[in-house]
Amino acid sequence: MDRRQQKTRSAVFGAFTALLAKKSYHSITVREIIAAADVGRTTFYAHFPTKDDLLREMCVDLFDHVFAAVPQSEGGHDFSASEPDAAAAVAHILWHLKENDRGIAGILRRDSDTPFLTFFREYIDDYIAAGLVASGQGNPAVPAEFLRRHVTATFVSLVQWWIAEGMRETPERLTEIFLAVIYPPLGLPLPPS
Repeated sequence: MDRRQQKTRSAVFGAFTALLAKKSYHSITVREIIAAADVGRTTFYAHFPTKDDLLREMCVDLFDHVFAAVPQSEGGHDFSASEPDAAAAVAHILWHLKENDRGIAGILRRDSDTPFLTFFREYIDDYIAAGLVASGQGNPAVPAEFLRRHVTATFVSLVQWWIAEGMRETPERLTEIFLAVIYPPLGLPLPPS
């Protein structure tokens, strides 16, 4: 992607994020995004065929960053020196939510029926739940696919609870809570506190 395309995407992401801070996902129109980003309609549609595609691209951008093979140093949080494991991945996602990266916390707070929740579940399932289920022994009486869904649903519920409670807990504390709930059914030892 060339610099001009990256600049357009950044402007659209920024405009969309700003609108999400003020309005629900469903009430935002493409016309408003285009006006706030100061891009033409044709330019917008060349990058994002629909508003749902824009939301998906924002999710892809975030999750590609969080699950990068080599994490980068960041201002509010830094996972570049940590070993890649489930706890680091979970905490990293939670830090981005805490910092309200790309307006995602606002979407989860206001719009429980947006496509974002579907994308969020898919990524959690693909990146965290799959890895955790594969790393544990689990209970042979419980199908691995059920455990995977359990891990995903637990994480999504935890995030929604955290947001509803005003995000008072730190991402690290929330990670401890999540692992305490899901490690026993996976047959994994609880990490030291």
